[in-house]
Amino acid sequence: MASASLFPASVAGGSSEISGTASDIISRSVTDLDDEKCDVQITSLYKKRRVSATTDFFPHGVLRKIEASYPTLDSPDYYMEPSLEDMVTLEYLDPGYCSRVPDFVVGQFGYGCVKFFGETDVRGLNLDQIVKFDRHEVTVYEDESKKPMVGQGLNKAAEVTLRLQIKNVQLEKQEVDGIVKKLRESMRRQRAQFIAFDPASGEWKFLVDHFSRFGLSEDEEEDIIMGDATGVVQDPGEMDGGGNSEIDEDMQIDTNGRMLSHSLPSHLGLDPVKMKEMRMLMFPVEEEEELEDFRGSVSNQKQAFGKEYIRSPLHNSNQRLVRRSSPPVVRKTPVALLEYNSGTFDSTSSGTVLMTQENKGMALKTIKKEGFKLDLKQETPVSASHSRNIVDAALFMGRSFRVGWGPNGILVHSGAPVGSNNTQRVLSSAINIEKVAIDKVVRDENNKVEKELVDFAFHAPLNLHKDLNHEEKEVEVGPFQLKLLKVVSNRLELSEICRSYIDIIERQLEVPGLSSSARLVLMHQVMVWELIKVLFSERENTGQLKSMGADNEEDMMQDIKEGPPEVEPESLPLIRRAEFSCWLQESVCHHVQEEVSSVNDSGYLEHLFFLLTGRQLDTAVELAASKGDVRLACLLSQAGGSTVNRSDVARQLDIWRINGLDFNFIEKDRVRLYELLAGNIHGALHDIKIDWKRFLGLLMWYHLPPDTALPVVFRTYHRLLNDRKATFPVPIYIDEGPGDENTNWSRVERFDLSYYLMLLHASEESQLYSLKTMFSTFSSTHDPLDYHMIWHQRAILEAVGVIYSNDLQALDMGLISQLLCQEQCHWAIYVALHMPYRDDYPYLQPILIREILFQYCESWSSRESQRQFIEDLGVPSQWLHEAMAVYFNYHGDLPKALEHFLECANWQKAHSIFMTSVAHALFLSADHSEVWRIATSMEDHKSEIENWDLGAGIHISFYVLRSSLQEDNNAMGELDSLDSKNAACGDFLGRLKESLAVWGGRLPVDARVAYSKMGEEICDLLLADISEGLTRDAQLSCFDTVFNAPIPEDLRSNHLQDAVALFTCHLSEAATY
Repeated sequence: MASASLFPASVAGGSSEISGTASDIISRSVTDLDDEKCDVQITSLYKKRRVSATTDFFPHGVLRKIEASYPTLDSPDYYMEPSLEDMVTLEYLDPGYCSRVPDFVVGQFGYGCVKFFGETDVRGLNLDQIVKFDRHEVTVYEDESKKPMVGQGLNKAAEVTLRLQIKNVQLEKQEVDGIVKKLRESMRRQRAQFIAFDPASGEWKFLVDHFSRFGLSEDEEEDIIMGDATGVVQDPGEMDGGGNSEIDEDMQIDTNGRMLSHSLPSHLGLDPVKMKEMRMLMFPVEEEEELEDFRGSVSNQKQAFGKEYIRSPLHNSNQRLVRRSSPPVVRKTPVALLEYNSGTFDSTSSGTVLMTQENKGMALKTIKKEGFKLDLKQETPVSASHSRNIVDAALFMGRSFRVGWGPNGILVHSGAPVGSNNTQRVLSSAINIEKVAIDKVVRDENNKVEKELVDFAFHAPLNLHKDLNHEEKEVEVGPFQLKLLKVVSNRLELSEICRSYIDIIERQLEVPGLSSSARLVLMHQVMVWELIKVLFSERENTGQLKSMGADNEEDMMQDIKEGPPEVEPESLPLIRRAEFSCWLQESVCHHVQEEVSSVNDSGYLEHLFFLLTGRQLDTAVELAASKGDVRLACLLSQAGGSTVNRSDVARQLDIWRINGLDFNFIEKDRVRLYELLAGNIHGALHDIKIDWKRFLGLLMWYHLPPDTALPVVFRTYHRLLNDRKATFPVPIYIDEGPGDENTNWSRVERFDLSYYLMLLHASEESQLYSLKTMFSTFSSTHDPLDYHMIWHQRAILEAVGVIYSNDLQALDMGLISQLLCQEQCHWAIYVALHMPYRDDYPYLQPILIREILFQYCESWSSRESQRQFIEDLGVPSQWLHEAMAVYFNYHGDLPKALEHFLECANWQKAHSIFMTSVAHALFLSADHSEVWRIATSMEDHKSEIENWDLGAGIHISFYVLRSSLQEDNNAMGELDSLDSKNAACGDFLGRLKESLAVWGGRLPVDARVAYSKMGEEICDLLLADISEGLTRDAQLSCFDTVFNAPIPEDLRSNHLQDAVALFTCHLSEAATY
């Protein structure tokens, strides 16, 4: 009756086959590596046995001294000359021999060797750690901290022989000469001396004075090996003639010393150990993943040289098979700066939109000899200076690390510090972390961030923008809908909108502690909004305006200010001209006052001229009259009026010149006034420099007819500008800023924003300029990273139909960067939703928004107002939950990560976290209702979850089965019921063991305890009420089921004792009958 399974052979020993199976599960993940270690250890022991065989005849005390003297070399594929056996013998015959070994050689089969000249002290050297060969390179003392002084240990002059893995093909002499030339150049850069190169054997010999790393970089390998040699790279064993079969069997992959890929010349001064530490710090997770992948690959590669992999060379070379002694380093392709791949969009896509900046045409130039450099002809946009020798340090790590942006303007790079004047070479082993000044606009003169400035610079304008009318455009993003926004308005409302923006800026000007440059920029913004209102706003036509003269713009403006005008269409151009004239007078008023204050009392004519440049006619007439110059006062009162008066003054000047009048008898400043009254502005400005706005005013007020429309005025100025006859419209910070900001600027790229607006008014149909240049930060501020106001100006001009452009993403990204720097993630997403939709980049906004959510999750998730604002914008809540899930998962708060993965419907990830981190903790804390809630919440989506039945389904099955057993225990008594009960328990326990096999490598100890608890509870319920009336076979069958459960051994032993007792009782009863 009893089966063999009831009485395991290991009962007496206190163990079982099941426990052995559990231990197998625990150790399965490291089996392969253990096999490799065993191979290495066996080889090492074999060497020691051979040494022991040669030293058996030595006295014991002498042998101990000898063992302390010779070096250690356990790697099976390495060798040394003299050999270890010879060295032991020589040390015994000549005590102290190991302290003066002549021409000591260390090598690796198939790679090369190093011959150290003279006598070398090798006592106690761990050659496995000191000398390391790799493909076409050798490193001695990889750990710089342990390297002795030059001339000591192995840090001495030596002859290096490296075997280039080139198949022995028929190379032309010219090709061989090319290889030799490149090897010589490589040696020169590494400060070594080239000796010879044998193309037949591939041996390359050179001399070194001391050691670090010597050999070929990957770029040099491409040039020499892949470019000049067209054959397939040979197996190192084959290159040695295939005669060393022991090496082929024993060689294994070194998992310690080959993870670092040396790729830059050693003369850059890079420390491989420090680079490896930096890699571990920066990429800890990826390091572990790569190590796991590496370990997995080791199990499949018992022969180090028996596998091949495909290497993709540069320059479209043909793919060639390359055999290496270490696994290939997988280089991850970096996403290019300012690049966007449209593609498709889903919840797992990893598209990237990077931070943009001005002067993005600043290209990196590749120079193999010196690394990566910035073109010194280009200026950096932040400091207007040059960064030198930006070397890609991450070539050591298989990653791109030229420049990395972090939150809040953190810049990590391997070049010179921004703005540094140090001309010394910058080593890529030094990583600089700097903060870019994106937040200058919210700092006071003491460089402190002011909350009021943040409110006025960002919150108030964006709230005003949000209150305007919007139109929405829904776009499909996978299963989601995203609403893109666009402000809509008209020119009748433009005046009120501009006034609202001006009010915000004027309140900002009242904040104490503003720097002078900040006040200058703010006042300029006020004037820009005023100019937008003047040039592009319209007024309702409610009636007729009474006729008025064309030469009394001031009277016209006074009438407009006094009350609502009744305008006829023919008068609109004149009204706009009058408004622009007043704007121009106000813009140049401070210039006029500054120059007037510098004139002494005797120079009243010069005083009059400066007043005329600002069209302050009333003051000029009063001054001339007060000086008794009544006739000049009469002429000044008619300045800029009828063209007849100008012609009369010009004709009079011509008559004087024709008659030979000596102008030396007339004051120079008086002649200047006459020239200006005659409309000859270039003659009047002889030897005098004025700003571009006053030059434009002189052109409009005194040169062109008084009824000239503004577009004609602007085109005339533009034509004179092209002919170099007009003052250049430089930006405000150059025109009026400190002198140090007036150096090194480009006339073409840095025109003032006001001038661009004038051109826009004059050429709405034919674009004479680029909108990207117009809305550059350089057109309005000296801060190249301040986009906060020009974004609003662009948006309002688009809203009223003045411009349209869908290629100003740099402007949008600039403002987004500023907002993110201030942790205003909700406003950054608001700006992203206003980026124009483009058919060629349909997923630009979704990818950008998700990237903001992921990178700044800690900021917006901790502020309920921001989170609610983002949800109100129509951003899918699943995106928010996904970002928070990744954030909490990264920080180790797995229960919260699980909840958010459930909310964003990432069922597979939620299931994985539930099984490996959450379920067992809840189960052991007896929070069964929570386990049931989470598991059942995923049940409807089990078709999307891998291993559902062996994962969360196990927990559901446990609770269902437990409930059924608890309900049926009281009524259980029939044989059929016990059989069905036993079968259900057997099926569950079998699945429980299978689940352990599937999840075992990822489950912590507590999870295994939870599994054991589940098995224990089911077993107890199964055996709880074994009725006396049941047959012995049925009872023993239940015990058979229990023995297959994953339960602790002590419980298994108890159940086994009960089974033995039951079986003994059964035998006793059988003997009685």
